[in-house]
Amino acid sequence: MTLKECYEAIGGDYEEVIGRLRSERLVQKFTIKFMDDKSLELLQESLKTENYEEAFRAAHTIKGICQNLSFNRLLASSSALTEALREGGSPEALGLVEQVIADYEQTISAIKAFQSSL
Repeated sequence: MTLKECYEAIGGDYEEVIGRLRSERLVQKFTIKFMDDKSLELLQESLKTENYEEAFRAAHTIKGICQNLSFNRLLASSSALTEALREGGSPEALGLVEQVIADYEQTISAIKAFQSSL
């Protein structure tokens, strides 16, 4: 799997990220490094303990990383969750978490497939 194919699998914008970072090597480095991010774990734990302020920060972090790396599918779901959590733990926010988790897992799966082809 090429990096471009990985981006297609995750609903990302390969051309946009190359335009931003100017180097496929940098994009590859930060894409693989994304797997080390613990924001999803923090989001899930914060929601379990009803710490909505911390959950907001975790969702916002995911959103920011995805925006920088042009992971557009995960960006869309994490943006919606971030906005819903801005006001606290609304039922709407809690309903959006499942989509973020699904998009996150799909992103990680594609990155692992890409990494294994290196």
